Amino acid sequence: MSADPSIEIKLATAREKKAVGDAAFKAGDLTAALRAYHETLFFTEGLDKSGGVAAAMGGAGPAGPMDSAAAPKARTEADEIVEKVYANMSACHIKRENWKRAQETAEKALARNEHNYKAMFRRGKALGEQGYFERAEKILEEIVRQSPADAPAASAELKRLRAIDKEREKVNNQKLKGWLNRGAIGGEEKPAEIVEEVSSPGVEAAAKAA
Repeated sequence: MSADPSIEIKLATAREKKAVGDAAFKAGDLTAALRAYHETLFFTEGLDKSGGVAAAMGGAGPAGPMDSAAAPKARTEADEIVEKVYANMSACHIKRENWKRAQETAEKALARNEHNYKAMFRRGKALGEQGYFERAEKILEEIVRQSPADAPAASAELKRLRAIDKEREKVNNQKLKGWLNRGAIGGEEKPAEIVEEVSSPGVEAAAKAA
C-alpha cells in the first residue's frame, strides 16, 4: 500500500516546525519556540489519534474492536512528536514561570508516555511552585526511584521544595503564635482566615516566582 501524500506532507511539516521550535528554545526565544510548537501540533492533529500514519506507511491501519482488545495501539512517529512537543512546551512555561501551563503541558506529554521523566520532573516542579508540596514530593520521589539519570535533579528539587515548605510552616506558626498572644492579652478572637491558613499549610498556595 502506498503512502498517503497528505499524511507524509503533514509529518514532514511537523518535523520542520518542531526543529524551528527547538532552535528557538536553545536561542532563548521562548515566544518563537511556543509559536513553532503550536504550529507543530496543528500539523499532527488527528495523526496521533488514529492508525492513519501506520496505514500510510504500509502498516495495518486502524484496529478493529477485536484487535484493540488484543493488543495496545502501536506508537507512531506522530505520537512521539506530540509527546516531545508538549514536554518542550512545559520547559518553555517553566522558564517563563507560568507554572499552571507548565503543569498542564507536562501532563499532556505524560498522557502519551508515562515514562517521560523530563516531563514528570517538570510537572513535579510546577506543582511545587504552585504550593502542592505533597503531590510534587511524590512525583519527584518516584523519579529518584525509577530514573537514575534524572535522580540528581529530582533530589535537588526535593531538597529545595522541602526547605521552602519548612520555612512557610515556620512563618505560619509564628503568625498563629502572635494571634494567640494577642488573644490572651486583649481577649480578641483569632481571625478565621488565619486559623484556616495554618490548618492546611502549602496545600493550595498561590503561584510564586522562584
